[in-house]
Amino acid sequence: MCLKKRLTGWISLLLLLAILAGCGGPGTPSAGQNAGYTVTDAKNRQVKIPHKPEHIMTLGLYTDEMVLGMVPTSKMAAVSHYLDDPKESVLVEKAKKIPNKVTDPTAEQILSWQPDLVIANGWTSDDKIQTLTDMGIPVVVCGPANSYEEIQETLRLVAESIGEGEKGEKIRQEMDAIRDEITATVAKIPAEERKSVVLLSLMTSYGGAGSSFDDMCHYAGVINATAAVGLQNGQKLTKELLVKSDPDFLLLPVFDDRGNFDTQKFIDGYLKDPSLQTMKAIRHRALVYPRESYIYNASQDFVFGIQELAYCVYGDAFKQEDNRHISFSGEE
Repeated sequence: MCLKKRLTGWISLLLLLAILAGCGGPGTPSAGQNAGYTVTDAKNRQVKIPHKPEHIMTLGLYTDEMVLGMVPTSKMAAVSHYLDDPKESVLVEKAKKIPNKVTDPTAEQILSWQPDLVIANGWTSDDKIQTLTDMGIPVVVCGPANSYEEIQETLRLVAESIGEGEKGEKIRQEMDAIRDEITATVAKIPAEERKSVVLLSLMTSYGGAGSSFDDMCHYAGVINATAAVGLQNGQKLTKELLVKSDPDFLLLPVFDDRGNFDTQKFIDGYLKDPSLQTMKAIRHRALVYPRESYIYNASQDFVFGIQELAYCVYGDAFKQEDNRHISFSGEE
């Protein structure tokens, strides 16, 4: 009889523990919503985030776009001032809902907006990161985004940092599906019909081998002519190298800093230069003004940059609408 009572007591205890575990497990709101967690950022820093952030600030346009693919605008403390520039952003309408726009904010300005998480990047100064950290604000530093793989890795880190790992995975899967659809169409273009391009960028050291644009060319089935003649990303594109690359198409800039920069003067410095008139693209007037919100995109919308590049070169088989954005934020 005693043995039976002991067994009954153990069974009751096990059932009680099971019920308590079910009520307080990590998958339930009571245990998970406000629980702290730690992420390892691109500088191999262990960053403790005390709770799922509700007032997020990033220090780059591409990370703004990543975050806004997972959370509503109400959770953004501030965003890049380029986010409401239709020449540079696919999220102009969302940007209108966020009052604070920044360029290169000081630590003091950032503190004034009281973010509970700051997502920084490789060019954010160590002093700024340290000041914010000393003030108790978690700062996660993201790495470079010079390829499809690096963009996806940054997206993974951003999603983990803001407590939206599941949405981040959905975005990566959607990116892969769109990329695969584009590359399947590209694969139908015969090798002898593949064309070469040069991105004539206001950032004259951008676009060579190792840049995100170079990786974009790979997926779009076009030849990055500057990379083909040995130019590395970070090396300046000289007019001599431009002549040597002799592309089929020139992609021209549209950014004008909201009217503060004379973009046409910059372009004329090339198109009207007598030393460049032998180039195929200039002789044939194969001059294209791509949507820079796609071509320079380093967020999940990089895949639409692949499509935009293919459209610029190969035409309507790759035509797409304006302002495409991969999002699972629940906010249109």
